[in-house]
Amino acid sequence: MAEKNNANAAKQVHRIVIQAPIQDVWDTLTKEGEVLPFFFNSVLHTTTLAPGAPIRMRTVDEKYTGVVGEVLELKPPHLYSMTFKFTNFDDPPCKITHELKEVEGGTEYTLTSEQFVPGSKTQKQMQQGGSFITKTLKGIVETGKAPLSSRMILAMISLFAWTTPKQCRSEHWPLDMKIQ
Repeated sequence: MAEKNNANAAKQVHRIVIQAPIQDVWDTLTKEGEVLPFFFNSVLHTTTLAPGAPIRMRTVDEKYTGVVGEVLELKPPHLYSMTFKFTNFDDPPCKITHELKEVEGGTEYTLTSEQFVPGSKTQKQMQQGGSFITKTLKGIVETGKAPLSSRMILAMISLFAWTTPKQCRSEHWPLDMKIQ
């Protein structure tokens, strides 16, 4: 069962137990160059997955970049922390941390969002997105596919992709650009 929290909290924590070994969850979470349904069908682009490296979450065709950031901390297979900014919002970056812990029956996955502007679009989006990410990651790791509700959301995102703002074009978010 997923743990939920208040959308207006200064720190948002989403937690779920995934019935799989910690390495399987880690490998799925940090996969580069492939569609990641739990990250809204984005593809992770980076120069290397290491502290200080840039992160870009792009569409499959690489035309648009939805999220930019920088790796803050990486301790495989337990911790992956980064700055995080939606390219369609003017909000400053926040901090996202993925933590994995071995527990009886599998791996406890915790997604923590913090350091965002209270009441910002980013804070509101992360509340909804955090729930989607945890349940979809669980489905992908345990069964190889996203839950039906997640697949429906992903289909809707695909249908409305043509409405993506011009400011999200990848040409505006190269890997060598520092995010402030």
